[in-house]
Amino acid sequence: MHSSLSRSALSPAARWNNFQRRYAPYLFISPFFLLFAVFGLFPILFSLYLSFQDWQPTTGLGSMKFVGWRNYADNLTDPTFWQSLKNTLILAVESGLPQHLIAIPLAFAIFTALKRIQNLVTAVYFLPYITSIVAISVIFFTLFSWQYGVINAALNALSHLPLIGGLFPAEKVNWLGEPRSIQPAVALVIVWRYTGWNTLLYLAGLQAIPRELYEAAEVDGATRWQSFRHITLPLLRPTMFMAVTLSLIGGFQLFEEPFILTNGSGGPGQTGLTTVMYMYRTYTAYSDAGLAAAMCWLLFIVIAVLTWLNGRVFGRSGLAGRD
Repeated sequence: MHSSLSRSALSPAARWNNFQRRYAPYLFISPFFLLFAVFGLFPILFSLYLSFQDWQPTTGLGSMKFVGWRNYADNLTDPTFWQSLKNTLILAVESGLPQHLIAIPLAFAIFTALKRIQNLVTAVYFLPYITSIVAISVIFFTLFSWQYGVINAALNALSHLPLIGGLFPAEKVNWLGEPRSIQPAVALVIVWRYTGWNTLLYLAGLQAIPRELYEAAEVDGATRWQSFRHITLPLLRPTMFMAVTLSLIGGFQLFEEPFILTNGSGGPGQTGLTTVMYMYRTYTAYSDAGLAAAMCWLLFIVIAVLTWLNGRVFGRSGLAGRD
């Protein structure tokens, strides 16, 4: 009673100031939520709704027809969908595993032995990540050329070396024209592009490890390898979890590199066809938006499951896990 009377006794200017103090913060942050709702949340919810519809975009929104789980069932019984998912999994492993096997020791070497030029070296390795994907793919398309590509020329020169020449093919490899070589070619492009990004992540993780641990290990007579094995790797597990998770998500969303390198066809035997490429083909070439949306959500489920498994593998570790 007393509080209501005191509020009513406030002057208009005081009530306006009180209103500003209470609601101005929400007004200032509202643009973010409005933009997220329009360009983020709405497309997600609409794609989920669309996955239960039979709809061709050219016929207008009024032609949507509810079909329930039929789109999901059609995808799960489609051999091409399973082949694209298999190709995506193989590419994710072939491109993701080398990234981390190279990036972790590379980051450790930069952190321990190249501190004076650490920023320069990191920038050089990070440069491919900020380069246009289209430009990178076009350049590698030329490098992989069967007749005049630099990669085949280098392999041919290495095949004539004594002792180690037998390790390299003497004949030219049709990298983008044979089913068995398309996936390694695409994986090589992805490894080249993203290794620097992962190196930067691991370098940031290394910088968060207290130097006292390495100094104590050095006093105890530990070698650099023992410090790397017993200090660096265990404390890098949270960073590994994040980096591997990002690689999983990116690996299962592969589109630009295989699309450009195979001219959008997936290559001979469709060995370069990823799930996102097949989703794009389903929407554009087959004009089946509902089927493409269902494929999108099936891919989301696969990524979610693999991310959960990744979390179970790495678990809770790092500095927090040692408390």
